[in-house]
Amino acid sequence: MSERMQQRNVRTVWWEEDEQGAVVRLLDQSLLPHEVVYLRLTHEAQVADAIKTLKVRGAPAIGVTAAFGMALALRRLLQEQGDALTSDEAMLQVREAGALLAKTRPTAVNLSWAIERMLRRAQQGLAAGDAPGQLARRLHDEAQAIADEDCDACLKMGRHGAALIADGATLLTHCNAGALATAGIGTALAPIYVAHQSGKRLHVFVDETRPVLQGARLTAWELQQEGVPLTLITDNMVGHFMQQGKIQGVFVGADRIAANGDAANKIGTYGVAVLAHVHAIPFYVVAPLSTIDLSIPSGEFIPIEQRDPAEVTNVRGMSIAPPGVDAANPAFDVTPQRYISAIITERGIISPPFTDGLRHICSDNYSKKVESRP
Repeated sequence: MSERMQQRNVRTVWWEEDEQGAVVRLLDQSLLPHEVVYLRLTHEAQVADAIKTLKVRGAPAIGVTAAFGMALALRRLLQEQGDALTSDEAMLQVREAGALLAKTRPTAVNLSWAIERMLRRAQQGLAAGDAPGQLARRLHDEAQAIADEDCDACLKMGRHGAALIADGATLLTHCNAGALATAGIGTALAPIYVAHQSGKRLHVFVDETRPVLQGARLTAWELQQEGVPLTLITDNMVGHFMQQGKIQGVFVGADRIAANGDAANKIGTYGVAVLAHVHAIPFYVVAPLSTIDLSIPSGEFIPIEQRDPAEVTNVRGMSIAPPGVDAANPAFDVTPQRYISAIITERGIISPPFTDGLRHICSDNYSKKVESRP
């Protein structure tokens, strides 16, 4: 990767400490691309609000943010109460922070995955007899591990996916699944970054992604920073450019993948997948293992977040619809597995049929097999 991407000059979310205490730092994505503002969050309620209001977004990134938020909640209480804090009170604080953060956004399974992982880690500490200070350190270390693992997974997904990109290809991506959506270089954009840095000639069509414009505001900005050639289009231009033979592949992220391979992603992804299928264009979903939810058999069981209709009737604060008009605003849709050419994870590429492949790649036996290789 380039020096810029390795050093992560534009960071999404991280933990910081100084003489005043611990804070969660994150880039306020609601202000991009016009302002680059980094927030200092000192309370778990601020972290929850940042997730809810899309100051931080992207399934892996909100999982990392929630983990840091839970660590922050205990560190804050420990700073306030000191030695008076008991281990049981510390555990209650962690549980309450997890419950608060779990209510923010329902579709991305990475959020609940990270919260459950943090709760298990806290319970282990309690069982081991950790004092509150030890428990706080344990939680911080676990949250940082989640962030570090996501960064590593992004690079591995990038390397796997880059092998599917031909030199001279023109690709399409929907919404933002880049560095801004993760703790690393991204999910769907990771193969593009790796291929670009390897010298492959690429061009990326970026659809604007109504109603919040994550493609226009975030993906276009990211690709510009990395020097990847791009063309911004409206969402309803996708079919036209596919019909003209100008798109050779589609790379998207996911917020939850069901056991059969159905994938929930930003609203509009389903339509792109159908168009790709009609035009015989490969449609790839790129997501870490933390996005795979084997507990649900298919996409019909994935909860779909319903957001404020004002996001549809207004664009960046300007009304575009008649006053009082009804508007629907589902934030995600589900792409059936039959339209997905492959699912790219940090452990490799899964081809259809997905049920056995997803179960195998998520299994402990697979993990041990990979780790035992020389």
